[in-house]
Amino acid sequence: MVRQFFAYYKPYKWLFIADFSSAIIAALLELAFPLALNRVIDDLLPTGDWKTIILACIGLFALYVLSGIFHFVVTYHGHKLGINIESDMRKKSFDHVQKLSFRFFDNNKTGHLVSRMTNDLMDIGEIAHHGPEDLFIALMTLTGAFGLMLSINWQLAILTFIIIPFLICLSIYFSRKMSVAFGQMFKDIADFNARVENNVSGIRVVQAFANEDHEIARYAENNERFRRTKLVTYRVMAWNASVSHILMKGVSIFVLACGTWFVINQSMTFGEFMAFVVLSNIFLSPIQQINSVIETYPKGVEGFKRFQELLNTPPDVEDREDAKDIEVVKGTIRYNNVHFAYEQDEVLLDNINFSVEQGETVALVGPSGGGKTTICNLLPRFYDVTAGSITIDGIDIRDMTLQSLRQNIGIVQQDVFLFDGTIRENIAYGKLDATENEIWKAARQAQMENLILEMPNGLDTLIGERGVKLSGGQKQRLSIARMFLKNPPILILDEATSALDTETEAAIQQALAELSAGRTTLVIAHRLATIKNADRILVISKAGVEEQGTHQQLLVSGGTYSRLHRAQYGR
Repeated sequence: MVRQFFAYYKPYKWLFIADFSSAIIAALLELAFPLALNRVIDDLLPTGDWKTIILACIGLFALYVLSGIFHFVVTYHGHKLGINIESDMRKKSFDHVQKLSFRFFDNNKTGHLVSRMTNDLMDIGEIAHHGPEDLFIALMTLTGAFGLMLSINWQLAILTFIIIPFLICLSIYFSRKMSVAFGQMFKDIADFNARVENNVSGIRVVQAFANEDHEIARYAENNERFRRTKLVTYRVMAWNASVSHILMKGVSIFVLACGTWFVINQSMTFGEFMAFVVLSNIFLSPIQQINSVIETYPKGVEGFKRFQELLNTPPDVEDREDAKDIEVVKGTIRYNNVHFAYEQDEVLLDNINFSVEQGETVALVGPSGGGKTTICNLLPRFYDVTAGSITIDGIDIRDMTLQSLRQNIGIVQQDVFLFDGTIRENIAYGKLDATENEIWKAARQAQMENLILEMPNGLDTLIGERGVKLSGGQKQRLSIARMFLKNPPILILDEATSALDTETEAAIQQALAELSAGRTTLVIAHRLATIKNADRILVISKAGVEEQGTHQQLLVSGGTYSRLHRAQYGR
């Protein structure tokens, strides 16, 4: 884990060297002050040479100015290093999430993922900056100060050093306690974020059922658990800080008392005594540094562990090593003995066999849970088949790169997802470099032109989160416009009009008919009237493809399709 962590320093090695070098020089200058103080008191003060004393003080001040410059480099550029590393980690986690398959998102809450990419990495920058630097400087300062203390009075130096093992043991003990506390805190933060995200996303349902009090109670439960976990964490931190403070102040008093005794017995000069007191404070300051690191270290480590867990989650669906980019496909599709199961004991599709010719429109109908949507989700490889194969133009889709495969497939769903932004941005999502003319053409093809012109800001009208300011029909037309702009040779229509009123549905059906023209199209529908003009209809059930044929052929056959039609229309 340490090796993986330090790999993030590589792009910023010169920034790290500059920061680290400045920290070392600043620490060395800090050690020079007690020696200068010793010389002023023992050598210059007895002479009464005021001019030399002033010059010495000016020289000492110049050292402090130089030290201040190095401290600026450490504070600003050191934090810049930490922020850069933190930003790289966030980017890497976001990039990785883009590659994960639907199965991962099926099993993970949005709030938990957001927490892993935000809160979990909050202290990584501080650890990246202060961790190696502070530990090294602390050890260097401890060694340097102790060496100078030995040179002044070795007996007092050894007596002072006795406290260090106790402080180290104390730090290790509290570090372990805080690591456990922070691990729990990150889990509670993730639950807390998931609760908020879930509530805000479903606020209309909450208010429609008048369940505000129920949601408030559930939120209060998460909030209280988070509060208790934070209190436990800060209790450990408080004990660590308090005990360390008492021990270090005890050392200072010990040095003061023993040093006075050595001065009285003339084993130390007054200047040496003053220098030793200052050195003892410098000697103890690294302990405070280490304590500060220990407070953030467990938090950073737990966050990095959770970050690594996310990065180490392999995509269920990814490109094969020899996968090829396919520019444009014609659109002939074959499902060959396709088998699929979400889990080993949850078989959803078994021995599915059918084909769709180029430019043909094939409708999938059947009872809910029969696997119609799953069949369509396998085509763009949102999931991979468990057995069998799917080919496009005779090429196994697993031999195509995911990007080139999905660029050739367009999907219009019943539950349209729109981004919080403008109409222009949402249409242009189908082709990110689309021109103004192309966007307007797609809007006209989706029968949106008049709607856009009626809006005060036209294409730049904000539609709200998930398109909340638009009606169901308007959302659907916008998604169709987006698909016209993408212009894929293969189209999947998944219950695209089932939630619309009759008049809106007729308009959308007309737009979809235009969109489907000349494309290989798979249509999922429960309302059979919407697919009676399909070139072919497949009846899908747990048994696989039960029937196939045209609307009239299937009505005459008297099978499952005929029963579904009678159930919907009474004839």
